Amino acid sequence: MNSLNRIVQVAGISDQATASMLLECGIKFLGFPLRIEEDTDCIPDEKAREIVGTLPVDAVPVLITGLTGAEETALFCDYLGVKGVQVHSDMPVHEFELLREIRPELLITKSLVIGKHDFDRTLEEMDLFSPSADLFITDTYDPRTGRCGATGITHDWRLSRKIAELSPRPVILAGGLTPSNVREAINAVRPAGVDAHTGLDTKGRKDPRLVRAFVMEARRGFDDIGL
Repeated sequence: MNSLNRIVQVAGISDQATASMLLECGIKFLGFPLRIEEDTDCIPDEKAREIVGTLPVDAVPVLITGLTGAEETALFCDYLGVKGVQVHSDMPVHEFELLREIRPELLITKSLVIGKHDFDRTLEEMDLFSPSADLFITDTYDPRTGRCGATGITHDWRLSRKIAELSPRPVILAGGLTPSNVREAINAVRPAGVDAHTGLDTKGRKDPRLVRAFVMEARRGFDDIGL
């Protein structure tokens, strides 16, 4: 498995050409949003499975999902052939623990959505899930739409910085990241990784120019903080 530092993840893989382009740009962590009610970017399960099946061995395909049951999530990961799963739901702690138990080989990430709850509750959530999580990812809640990710909106990076400081697990920063702000965000939060989705799109598709610029600026940011 790739190092859990200097992670640059891109979510919203729509087709094989996009996956190949991202790999060429140096992206190893590829996020596939599937079975998320509020996400309109989900592709058919069968198509995602086909794409994952073509990826090189050093790639890390990640299921980003709103499923809440451990067994259903595990079986879906098996079907897709992914190496990781990002639990982007209100999965109960006991189900999350069961997922770790029945699929110990999976890289399991738990989302912490900034703005969805009182921040103290978010820190409590971090504490509850950290024994079974490999990573956390902080994302942005959009009160206008109720979406908890792929909003294109940044949040108060001071809150993600606090999570990164307190978390016993590495933290990935997401939420409105673009080539123009990712270096600043890394310096502000000092995360182990960053994730982008809509900030790399042009007319609904991943733009190679933006992806290359994002990777370059993210690497500069990680260099800045000595990661």
